[in-house]
Amino acid sequence: MLLKFFRGTVPMVIITIGAIFIALWAQLFFTGPAASGNTVYGVPMPMFGVLENLTGRGTMAADIVAMVICTALIMMITVLNTSHFFIIERTFIPALVFILLIAILPQYQALNPVLPAAFFAVNAIRRMLDSYRKQGMAYNFFDAGIFMGTGSLFYANLIWLGTVVIIGCIIIRGINIKETALALLGLATPYIIMFGLYYALGYNPGELLSLIHSNLFAANPAPAPSKFAIATLSVVAVAAIFSLVHVLMFNKARNIKSRKTFSLLIWMFFITICVYVFVPSASFEIIWILGIPTCYFIAQWFVFSRKRMLPEAFFILLLLSAVLAQVIYVLQ
Repeated sequence: MLLKFFRGTVPMVIITIGAIFIALWAQLFFTGPAASGNTVYGVPMPMFGVLENLTGRGTMAADIVAMVICTALIMMITVLNTSHFFIIERTFIPALVFILLIAILPQYQALNPVLPAAFFAVNAIRRMLDSYRKQGMAYNFFDAGIFMGTGSLFYANLIWLGTVVIIGCIIIRGINIKETALALLGLATPYIIMFGLYYALGYNPGELLSLIHSNLFAANPAPAPSKFAIATLSVVAVAAIFSLVHVLMFNKARNIKSRKTFSLLIWMFFITICVYVFVPSASFEIIWILGIPTCYFIAQWFVFSRKRMLPEAFFILLLLSAVLAQVIYVLQ
């Protein structure tokens, strides 16, 4: 069975996942990036604008940078579990699930604002979890706020997930006014620095404010995914609900840190959905962020479900859907 193989931690599993990742990103070098510097993002946020200027728009350099950032993101997704051990099994399945989820929407497999923002979001979660049972004042939430704030300078809607940092502070450390204030200061710090740079370099800070407002509240004209992608995402949504229920049922058997971690991920999951539903500038590109908690929920279900046939069937369906999505995208 495929899941039994991927639950292992032998080098062959890593090699196979790497091969799947490369195969599912190969279309980028044949079709050209559809999302790199895509006009659906309007005028890019400052940090993504700098990155885009360095790599060029729709260039080979942009493609390579996108794959490098995605590789780093996938490694962080794996390290997050292996270092904090909240799934209670060392496994590479979260990384594999994340790769397959992203591959369902190949138009977003390119250098786009959400990709680096997702990397910063994972690092924010890591810093929050590092504060568990830390004696004295935990400055981790200041760091987490900086990560979220910096990520939002690539993709503005990540700033809404600053609420996850505040909630994480309460979940992990309890109600602590000083640490909450540090989290808010961390969120604001990248913007304070950016406004200072605008002023020091002779630019109008009002233009930056207008740019942020546009990226947060302007309607996103991104084209809707294909019918095939929507059908697959519907199946993924059902599986996510199954896995979330499984997480909640299994939660009582966990240690305290694992419960707190999954509680934080659940908040991240629902806040991201709310951003997609209620914020006009958010579109399907947000799967890069939504995929982070979802891959852990589904991995938990894959690893510990007593009914092996259903997870196995869904995994095969997800794998085939990712492959078909890539083929359809290349041929269209």
